[in-house]
Amino acid sequence: MKRVLEKCGIAVFWIFVWQLLSVLVRNDVLLTGPVETVSALLRLCASTDFWGTVFFTLLRIAGGFLTGASLGFALGTLSFFVPAAAHVLSPFVTAVKTVPVACYAIMLLIWFGKDNIAFFVCMLVVFPLLYVNTLQGFRTADRELLEIAAVFTMTKGDYWRHIWLPSLSPFLYGAFQVAVGMSWKSGIAAEVIGLKLGTLGNELNRARTLLETDRLFALTLTVILLSWGMERLVLFVMKRLLTEEA
Repeated sequence: MKRVLEKCGIAVFWIFVWQLLSVLVRNDVLLTGPVETVSALLRLCASTDFWGTVFFTLLRIAGGFLTGASLGFALGTLSFFVPAAAHVLSPFVTAVKTVPVACYAIMLLIWFGKDNIAFFVCMLVVFPLLYVNTLQGFRTADRELLEIAAVFTMTKGDYWRHIWLPSLSPFLYGAFQVAVGMSWKSGIAAEVIGLKLGTLGNELNRARTLLETDRLFALTLTVILLSWGMERLVLFVMKRLLTEEA
């Protein structure tokens, strides 16, 4: 209860700061207040088209996230047990980590069109996060435990539960926590660049063009809530899986 009250107090404080700034600015185009933002969000929620837009964006970002995470974990595992694979994949992973999201979006727009641009961008953003953390998690496994396991000829299942999983858990948990937020940031940015109709990114760009700041803030709040909800769900599933495996 104390934690809940603390979080509510912090939220109220920042809402008050937001409202105060909007009063001081006194320009709804530059900065709209929380009341206007919530009103705009309620108007959006009353539209069936809005929920279709949310579902379209959510489906592609979640799909890109899951695909990138699966590939990152699988290839990170392969690279640890087959060092030659790590050498082969190293240039690709380095390129994927360093190329800006805008470059991804433009290249993918040329190659695949704008229908699934958010999916591919999210996949490319999430992949290196899971790849690097998976590989690092394996590499930090306790060497003494590995030597003991080799002496007592542990089964593959025991290796996983008692050595690999405890070593991987903190790296995977941290990677997923960052990857969810990054997937939403990159996915929405890709939709803004691609201007695909029926996406949250296109709606954000439309609100900017029409100077509908309350709508812009409401859409931004929608993205924040979706990202937060997806992060809570992913971390909950991760905790359950890691606890059950342990």
